[in-house]
Amino acid sequence: MTDSWTGIVDIGDKPVVAREAIATGILILSDQSMDLVENGRSPKGEVREASTIAAIQAVKETPRTLPHCHPIPIEGCTVDWIIEESGLRCTVSVRTHWSTGVEMEALCGVSAGLLCAWDMLKPIEKDRNGQYPRAKIDDIRGIRKKKSEPQD
Repeated sequence: MTDSWTGIVDIGDKPVVAREAIATGILILSDQSMDLVENGRSPKGEVREASTIAAIQAVKETPRTLPHCHPIPIEGCTVDWIIEESGLRCTVSVRTHWSTGVEMEALCGVSAGLLCAWDMLKPIEKDRNGQYPRAKIDDIRGIRKKKSEPQD
């Protein structure tokens, strides 16, 4: 018989402390899509604005997507977009005072933000065969996680 893991980790004995996590990722795009994003001319609307909403929604709904994540009271969330040479970078920061971290929330936010941006730019990124030869999501990763020490 093999060992198996089921259920959610019990965090009942962990102290409630300030926690923050930051994640980032990039959507590689064609020059045409980059121009549309930079100048706010995407046919489906303002890419960064809509994708920010998608990222925030994903942060708040992380336990519905990842079944082993605890519902966490999100106290703050920022979504930043940077236009880089090869694509559109999304960075999400999430803050709480709770007994478990928010790194999965930050990663879910980045993922959803980038997926929303790709969805909004599909008409530009598709080639004649309906494929996406350039577009790709890359380098999704946590870049910082911190927590305060419990106060006695």
